[in-house]
Amino acid sequence: MRELEDRYISLLTDFGFKRIFGTAPNKELLICFLNSLFDGTQVIRDVKYLNNEHLGDSGLDRKAIFDVYCEGENGEKFIVEMQNAYQEFFKDRSLFYTTFPIREQAEKGSDWDFRLTHVYTVALLNFDMHEESFDTADICHTVKLCDVKTHKVFYRKLDFIYVEIAKFDKTEDELVTLYDKWLYVLKNLSRLESRPKVLLDKVFDRLFEEAEIAKFTPRELREYEDSRKAYRDLKNSLDTAKREGIAEGMEKGLAEGMEKGLAEGMERGLAEGLEKGFEKGRLEERRKAMAEKQEIARQLLNTGMTAEQVSAIVGLPLEDVQGM
Repeated sequence: MRELEDRYISLLTDFGFKRIFGTAPNKELLICFLNSLFDGTQVIRDVKYLNNEHLGDSGLDRKAIFDVYCEGENGEKFIVEMQNAYQEFFKDRSLFYTTFPIREQAEKGSDWDFRLTHVYTVALLNFDMHEESFDTADICHTVKLCDVKTHKVFYRKLDFIYVEIAKFDKTEDELVTLYDKWLYVLKNLSRLESRPKVLLDKVFDRLFEEAEIAKFTPRELREYEDSRKAYRDLKNSLDTAKREGIAEGMEKGLAEGMEKGLAEGMERGLAEGLEKGFEKGRLEERRKAMAEKQEIARQLLNTGMTAEQVSAIVGLPLEDVQGM
């Protein structure tokens, strides 16, 4: 097997993310990251990893497989997900996933008073969500159940936290808070040739030790290569579809603009072309992304991965993967 050029793993891959945040020996890294994210509004001292695969009430129900699922010392539940590609019904999926940690709290018998512990869904997004309800100047968005008139929180024990790490663009010299450092690591770890001075905090000792590819066993190296290839194939397909859609839209818009007059046409044609280009780009992106996902899924199945693992990595419905 060829040696990988990178020194450290990418946390944007399924293997890398789960190795650092989803294993009991590394739970201090997960605790540190979550505490930096909550910034004092919630303090986590310990977590217990839970089964990340959840079934419905019957074998026919859709299952949910979380990247990381754990419980805090007070019973609060944390779902932590890395999402690399936009999905049309991503918000629906987030809500669907929360139903599992909510329903599993139901106690058998008639004495249960319906009291629930807090459920947090933390979604790390390697893309711009383009959500109209979000402040586009922010990267981290916390969603709660609120009264639409008073804007006051109606229910305080259900949080959806979306972090658009793709929009994080700080350099090493600009990293101030621990939260900044974690976002930088999430986005850039595989690009680092050595450990930067700004990341010499003791908490990162374990991270750089676990992330060094040279220390992997042959099996770990194979699993990481498969995961990295799946990530790169998906990203390349999305980038290509986006470029083609925007280029075609701009070309058409410029042509229409020239027919209406140089000055007015250039301005209006560019605007219309960009609008049509983005729209067509999104449609083309979805079509090509689906085809690419299906091809990647077939390749991963051929490596011996289970349908459940492939579904979680590629983002296709489990039944679609099982039908391949």
